[in-house]
Parts: sequence; structure tokens; C-alpha cells
Amino acid sequence: MKPQSELLKQIKALLLGDEKQTASKAINRLSALMNALDQRNNIFVALILNGLFFRELYQVMRIEAWKENQAANLPKWLEAVGKMDALCSLATYTYNHPDYIYPQVTAVPFQMCAKAMGHPLIHREKCVRNDIDIQKRSFFLIVTGANMAGKSTYLRTVAVNYLLACMGAPVCAIQMKFYPAKLITGLRTSDSLNNNESYFFAELKRLKFIVDELKAGEELFVILDEILKGTNSTDKQTGSFALIKQLVTLHTNGIIATHDLQLGTLADTFPNNIQNHCFEAEMNHNELTFSYLLKKGIAQNMNACFLMKKMGIGDF
Repeated sequence: MKPQSELLKQIKALLLGDEKQTASKAINRLSALMNALDQRNNIFVALILNGLFFRELYQVMRIEAWKENQAANLPKWLEAVGKMDALCSLATYTYNHPDYIYPQVTAVPFQMCAKAMGHPLIHREKCVRNDIDIQKRSFFLIVTGANMAGKSTYLRTVAVNYLLACMGAPVCAIQMKFYPAKLITGLRTSDSLNNNESYFFAELKRLKFIVDELKAGEELFVILDEILKGTNSTDKQTGSFALIKQLVTLHTNGIIATHDLQLGTLADTFPNNIQNHCFEAEMNHNELTFSYLLKKGIAQNMNACFLMKKMGIGDF
């Protein structure tokens, strides 16, 4: 069967090369040479052919000649195999999720709109789906909420579906429209003993990379989880305010999740560029419950002290 898409034709071209020396023929030739070399374990070959005719040395020379002839082609073959492996993975993912939809690509920067979007790795019966609506540049969603209320999961849900959409794969939503841009996240920053980097310095490097990319003219979709949490509360709040103002000024888009409720006041300074959303926790009869539903506004309920008291931590 001849490939129909241009991408498959390009991959096939990497494997074909010269009609007399396709990738499959070259690999079969190498397999035959290696099998012939393995015959040195045969006592007849070892005593007679190696002893009289140096057959093992001859086979090694033939293998070296193959390596010299195919050295330039091997990287192309590996590239083709890698691309096919990725396409097969995407095809399997699509086949296993027949209820997912293909998103609509828009040329209007910037749009990221989805209805009932869920995380593909969460069981369908447990997955709580939420919407996202970003219609222009620059625009940021600031997501506040209590611990375990769903902020980080929401960020990952948006990020993974956006990435799948940019790859041309179906997404876990009932409707989605997006503008393809470079996705940059700050979700799992870590320190490094090898590089002598503290957590806070690693955070700063990541944020500087984002700012430098924007100043270089890159179109970005930025997703950050609890920025500047590696420093004291005063510097964290001051720095967070300054960073978000700079990102808005640089005309980018994104989502920022935070426990700092004061960041929500930025919507008063940039009413057309920042919108507050939240995940609430409900405390009833000494029990904590979560709806995991995204709501408009700033979170009202916090639960850290409640959880500490319930687990017997601290003297309240």
C-alpha cells in the first residue's frame, strides 16, 4: 500500500534511498553477516575455517565494510523509525478513545476555548470536567483555591489537551478551539545538587527563560503553578505581582495557580486582561469535601489549618 499523506511519504523516502540498497535490505545484510560471525562457536568453523582461512577475521572485515557504507544512512533510518513509533502511539491513543474529539484550529491569536475538558489519565467515571475560555491576547486566568481542591490537576488538564491538540491528536473535551503557540509550563520545578541550584534559583531560571522567549518575539502559552514559592511570603507576593504585570505587558497568555489570594486584585488593575477563577473546598460537620468544579471569582475557603487540626498536627 502506498502512503497517502505527505508525512508518511517523507518517512518512506528516508527508508528507501537507493532502490538497490533500501533500509530493509541493508539491515537484512547486516543480520546475515552477524549470523555468519556467530558460527565461530561451531567447532568445525573454529578448527578448520578459522585455523586455515582466518574466516572470523574475514567476517569482521565484511561487517566493518557494512558500517562504513551505511554510516551516513543509519541516522535517517533511526529518525524514520522514531517518527513511525510516535505516529503509531498517536494512532493507538486515538483508537482507544473513540469519544474524544478533534479540536478546531484557529488563526486568531490567541484563543484557547474548551467545553467539558478532562484529563485523559483520570478514570472517566471519576473525571470532573471543566471549561476554559481565553479569547484574546494578552489574557491570564488566575486560579486560586484550597489545598487538594484541583488547581494543579486543572493546569495539567489544560496543558496536556493543548499539547495533544498541537500534535494533531484528539482531546478529552466535547468542544475545543485553539491557536497553536509554544507551550511553556512551570509545574514541577526542582533544585539540583549537581548544578548547585536551590529551588528558588531554579524557579528564577525558568521564569527568565519565559521572559527572554517573549522578548525574542516567541508566541507563548504559559502555565505556572504557585510561582516563587521558594522564598518568603513578602518577596513572593511582590515578585508575583511584578511578574504577572510584565507578562501582561509582553502580550502573552496563560494560567497561573496560586494560594496567594491577593494576586486576585490584579484583575482590578487589568480588568480586560486578567480574570479570577477558583476551586472551593466545603467544610460541613467537620468533614472536608471538594467539587473540583471551576468557578468564577477568588477562593473564599482555605483548609490548611483545618487539615492540620484534623490530623493532630499543631496546637490550635
